[in-house]
Amino acid sequence: MTDRARETAKSAPRLFGSSGIRGVVGEDLSEELCLDVARAIGSTLPPHSKVCIATDTRVSREVINDAVTTGLRDTGIDITHLGILPTPALAFLTGRMGFDTGVMITASHNPYQFNGIKLFDAGSIGYSRAQEMEIERIYDKRDFRNSSRGSLERNLEAREDYLRFVANRFPEGSFSQGFSIVVDAANGAAAGFASDLFTRVGLDVIPLNDEPDGLFPGRNPEPKEDTLEGTFEFMRQHNAGLAVCFDGDADRVVFLDEEGFLGLNEVIAFAARLAVVRSGKKKVAATVETGNMVDLVLNDLGAEVVRGKVGDVYVAHLVRELDAAIGVEPAGVYIMPEIGLYPDSMFAALTLLSKIDSAGEIRSYLRQIPRLYSQQDKVSCPNIAKTAVMNEIEESAAGLEPRHVNALDGLRLEFDDSWMLIRASGTEPLIRVNAESGSEVETEALLNSGIEIVRSTIARLVA
Repeated sequence: MTDRARETAKSAPRLFGSSGIRGVVGEDLSEELCLDVARAIGSTLPPHSKVCIATDTRVSREVINDAVTTGLRDTGIDITHLGILPTPALAFLTGRMGFDTGVMITASHNPYQFNGIKLFDAGSIGYSRAQEMEIERIYDKRDFRNSSRGSLERNLEAREDYLRFVANRFPEGSFSQGFSIVVDAANGAAAGFASDLFTRVGLDVIPLNDEPDGLFPGRNPEPKEDTLEGTFEFMRQHNAGLAVCFDGDADRVVFLDEEGFLGLNEVIAFAARLAVVRSGKKKVAATVETGNMVDLVLNDLGAEVVRGKVGDVYVAHLVRELDAAIGVEPAGVYIMPEIGLYPDSMFAALTLLSKIDSAGEIRSYLRQIPRLYSQQDKVSCPNIAKTAVMNEIEESAAGLEPRHVNALDGLRLEFDDSWMLIRASGTEPLIRVNAESGSEVETEALLNSGIEIVRSTIARLVA
């Protein structure tokens, strides 16, 4: 690595990415790191604060859970274990049950080798960057509080509070469609949970991958077109109208209909329109990764899409700042402010299902919107070099002559009828490139130009 790259890397964040702390267990996410991170978290809270902890189904959940529990108790924090829960349930229960902080042990959609730590405050919103920086400061200095040991208890029945809360939002008659729905839980935190909830509200549910298994044997925990081919075949075999597909911790959800994958930007655009119409609010919170289809479906409503940093925590805080109708991320994240400022895939899915009468209604509506072509690719880049590489790319981006540059999170280069995003991943050693336009050929050319810029910059800076 060049001297300039090393110097720039010194200011790079050490712990928190765009969605908490993540890493491969036993490598960059060790028990010792989790223990000290928990001590740092506990040191930011008053002694004997109440903290709840839940996990997804990953095979490493107990190892990480034990380390986090020990570290928090070392600083005098009182712990309640809630067992295996979807992230939205943990976030909801943090506020509902009067906890000062909620800790979710999860790596979300990442493969089973990964795990991580995600934090919610007493208001059920993810920790702000300022709160994360204070934890990082204490962690770096090992300035942990010495205190009498905190207490430990378990409450495995709290999940019922969340299930009842969401089910009560959809009274009898909320769903008029006459088709069955595949609920694909990915063997993750939604296993045995989402199918229960969807059945309670009166839907005709066909469960898939509904047994908790931290190796995710049914499919990759990241729900996207290429990982859902088996789900689509299962759906066709059972003559279902739609499939609702969750990720490992159920903070993301995507959909299939009788023709296949419904898309990422497509469904969040449909949901955003529903939210604006329902609430009357004229702003939608999104990220720099969000495509222009959301803008297109909102044009006639006079609503504005405001794009902020990538990560559901940033979207949640932007929803609050804007008093937005909804917060969305293309990967299938929905922040629904009417129930809370946390990603709730299950409530979002049920809300969408309550607004349609036929399985083909979403696709039928989207066919009225001008077609956009999106492509993505990624280039490996060491975490320590990301900041230097992105700084170099920002300096050279002017050569592409963009109409506008959004540098809030990576570089979103806006052209007359297209855009490209070059952004360092917040969770993996990668730099991602996204491109979108109204032409498949133009999108591919734009993507290739971005990939070439990234590769050549990495080659210059990383030896």
